[in-house]
Amino acid sequence: MRFLLLLFLTHSFLFALQTSDKLFECTEIFKERKSELLVELERIDEQKQSLNALKTATEELLKKKKAKLDLQEEQVNAKLQEISDKEASVKKMLAENKKILAELKSTKMNKIAQTFSKMKAGAAANVLSNMKVDEAAAILQSLKPKVVGKILTKMDPQKASQLTQLLAQ
Repeated sequence: MRFLLLLFLTHSFLFALQTSDKLFECTEIFKERKSELLVELERIDEQKQSLNALKTATEELLKKKKAKLDLQEEQVNAKLQEISDKEASVKKMLAENKKILAELKSTKMNKIAQTFSKMKAGAAANVLSNMKVDEAAAILQSLKPKVVGKILTKMDPQKASQLTQLLAQ
């Protein structure tokens, strides 16, 4: 029985030795893997820091570009407002000029009408006969109907007919 006990102890000892060798090998493998993982972790940490630095730089660049874009947008809006103001001013001046032009034409036609109303009907008929039809019609429109009738009777019937048609429109 001692023999069996001795054999059992020896076998247990050998088994424990094998197990301890295997444990030693596992421990070594774990240590190597741990060091590999630490190196990998350092590399990942460096990449993370690089990424954060890149992110910060990109955000700063975007802020600068946005500020520049905002400034340009303000300048464009200011120019647009300036152009709109000038356009409104030009439209106002154009309206005033049209009004003044209409007043000048009216004054001119009044003077022409006064001149033709003071002329004898025959002389006025001769002058109007030698003018363009639309100009002559414009002058006749500014005269009193009684004067127009006297002038048309002294004109060539064909010319008088044309002018009457224009006056009727």
